[in-house]
Amino acid sequence: MENDVTMESNMMIDQNIEGKRENLELPFFNLATIATATNNFSSNNKLGEGRFGPVYKGTLIDGQEIAVKRLSHSSGQGVSEFKNEVVLIAKLQHRNLVRLLGCCIEGEENMLIYEYMPNGSLDSFIFDQTRAKALGWSTRFSIICGIAQGLLYLHEDSRLRIIHRDLKASNVLLDSKMSPKISDFGMARIFGGDQTEGNTNRVVGT
Repeated sequence: MENDVTMESNMMIDQNIEGKRENLELPFFNLATIATATNNFSSNNKLGEGRFGPVYKGTLIDGQEIAVKRLSHSSGQGVSEFKNEVVLIAKLQHRNLVRLLGCCIEGEENMLIYEYMPNGSLDSFIFDQTRAKALGWSTRFSIICGIAQGLLYLHEDSRLRIIHRDLKASNVLLDSKMSPKISDFGMARIFGGDQTEGNTNRVVGT
């Protein structure tokens, strides 16, 4: 991240990953910067709302477009999902995973700042009769392959073996070239390096 104007510092997050304590260095945005970028979290800038809380479109002072996921104060599982997403996605780098640009933790505010995906989520195309016509078979096949490549990275090729546990059309975002990016790692879980199966103690995801 090169936007020194928009950040105060890099935040070190101490976490236990695979039994080892690690410091994750993550760019930190101040609240004033994000408020300005989103026009003080204007309803006109709201992209949607999920289990975590509302998501806003923003524009930084240098013109870069961002998506801001703001933790809702009434979100029961939000804090744990926020921490989970920070830890996991900060360690992941792949063209088919949404890129985390940084976070904002100030007062009661907890926010994650991502690259903005101009074409929104996959569900907004495939479940809309008009927009679905824009998805020819070659584009659909390319999207399928991109999602599969992202999953292969999570399951086999990343340093952490990760299962997403909430993969659905609304959690696949599309960039300006209709390339898919898997998002929302709040429910994701780390597997051991040689672990191939496991049990979950509660129902999660969709």
